[in-house]
Amino acid sequence: MRLELTPEMLLQAYRMGVFPMAEDRDDPVLHWFDPVQRGILPLDGLRLSRSLRRRIRAAPFHLSLDQAFAQVIAGCAARDSTWINAEITALFTALHGMGHAHSIEVWDAGELVGGVYGLAVGGVFCGESMFSRRTDASKIALAYLVTHLRACGFTLFDTQYLTDHLASLGGVEIPRATYRARLAQSLGADADFHRHRLPSAQEVVQRNTHRS
Repeated sequence: MRLELTPEMLLQAYRMGVFPMAEDRDDPVLHWFDPVQRGILPLDGLRLSRSLRRRIRAAPFHLSLDQAFAQVIAGCAARDSTWINAEITALFTALHGMGHAHSIEVWDAGELVGGVYGLAVGGVFCGESMFSRRTDASKIALAYLVTHLRACGFTLFDTQYLTDHLASLGGVEIPRATYRARLAQSLGADADFHRHRLPSAQEVVQRNTHRS
């Protein structure tokens, strides 16, 4: 008989440095991962291209915080291949209700066109997935998220794996042992995802320009 995974058990797993993924949306089984090389996005190392800085300054979208969490997960899962199955959706929706999982939404004339979601444990934010239905929507969401995390006291942004997309924005890989040491240190940080409002477009650009 398979042990039922609870939100509390999932939180503990993240505190230990492991995370679940399904093979695909129809896979009823969750598989646990603990990468030898862990992807992180240094909170002081976000790289914004000149064109992306111009796009952010132009403020083509409205961004919000924790206003459409379920819709963001659904948007992230709405692709041909996804590791987000029904159990992950249910667990993270429950964690959102408990105040542990969060989302940033990107809106265009009232339509949700992008977003990012993840899990906050201590001073660690574990980014899960993001999606985009407009040019640069997910990049803009990520830029706001990084700036917001720094302001709210977070010290580690775990991206799990490093993709080309994340690498272009400043993401790097670190060895498992280094990640676990950083994780242990960051779990005790005084962080609160709702300590501040979302930054303005100008604040996002100003606080990250030095790393371009």
